[in-house]
Amino acid sequence: MRPSNVALYLPVLLMCGFLAAGAANVLAAGDPPRLAPLPPVPEPSDNKTTKAKAELGRLLFFDPKITGDASLSCGDCHVPRQGWGLADPISRGYPGTVHWRNSQTVVNTAYLAKLFWQGDAGSLEAQAEAANTGAVAGNGSNDVMEARLRQTPEYIKRFREAFGTERPLINDAWYAIAAFERAELIQKDNPLDRYLTGDKNALSAKAVKGKQLFEGKANCIQCHNGPMLTDEKYYNLGVPRPKEFEETGLNQVTYRWEIYQKGLHEQRYRQWKDDPGLYHTTAWVRDAGKHRTAPLRYIKYTAPYMHAGQFFTLEEVIDFYDKGGGENEFTKRYGNKTRILKPLNLTKDEKEALIAFLEELSGEEIKMAVPKVPSYAVKPDVPGLTQAQAKRIGLERHLPAIGKK
Repeated sequence: MRPSNVALYLPVLLMCGFLAAGAANVLAAGDPPRLAPLPPVPEPSDNKTTKAKAELGRLLFFDPKITGDASLSCGDCHVPRQGWGLADPISRGYPGTVHWRNSQTVVNTAYLAKLFWQGDAGSLEAQAEAANTGAVAGNGSNDVMEARLRQTPEYIKRFREAFGTERPLINDAWYAIAAFERAELIQKDNPLDRYLTGDKNALSAKAVKGKQLFEGKANCIQCHNGPMLTDEKYYNLGVPRPKEFEETGLNQVTYRWEIYQKGLHEQRYRQWKDDPGLYHTTAWVRDAGKHRTAPLRYIKYTAPYMHAGQFFTLEEVIDFYDKGGGENEFTKRYGNKTRILKPLNLTKDEKEALIAFLEELSGEEIKMAVPKVPSYAVKPDVPGLTQAQAKRIGLERHLPAIGKK
């Protein structure tokens, strides 16, 4: 078994080194921010992508066996037809709960060094585990999820082929999902990449004008730069509080529970009503309300936008920036609104050109049929599986039924 702590953080170091070397013209110290085409997909040395891993990961991505009550899968919050994210402002949660942030697309996330809005996962492997075990997300227990995989003959076979293990290991499931995302959820042959590498017909004239505005008057390039159109830094833009936090009881419960379990002391727990974002990581009030810059690739398909889906259209997003951002609880309390923002005074035609650029750089939609996931095939004499253990992993009904055959 691979050492998990090293394995989960190694991809971050490798990815940072790869991007620094492979896209040095973009990220070199002192260079002005600029756009860049996607380099080859980075992969960690302890999780090289193979066909067997990627095919196993595709099944696991859509299989609810690796969540708490076996009713959800990664694909329920990252829906292929909804931009590989979720079209609701705030993501659905584990049954009986809701989430508290927007579900971002997983397309091209192989290139990111910071995953989630708070940037608190440093690799696809770590992200998969965090999502499937998070209390308001997958809410799975490792022993339960692993036991389910071991009661599925097709997975026993596929884990053996992919990892050489006698039985499925839950840590390898996260590695397989990451391999699937690196292999199949990468948008290749994108119009922006073709344009940046010399094909000046790859973008329409209107989109080219939008690109010029993006890099100039609109100043989007200041934060949305590099191969993924994100500097992966944190800002408080003054994005307004989501209506769900105020109007929906279950959303209020989730928000309150999240800030409580993340350690806010009583005064702030009682006062704060907005998402503290990066504050949960640093505990500095200057970081309250800051979230990681969102990547813009595939943006045409990933509405709604912002960390809690506050805006439903690109028009709303551009209008928000055109006004110089907004104000929220933390900009008012601590004056920590990013200083980059200022009114842009964009014309209607300029706004339309920006939208044309954003839509064209999104490229073609990645479509994929949801696969049929393998079924259990529990035997009544499975070594080491007692009735009590079967009940814990949700298989107690299978044992007597199979025993009667």
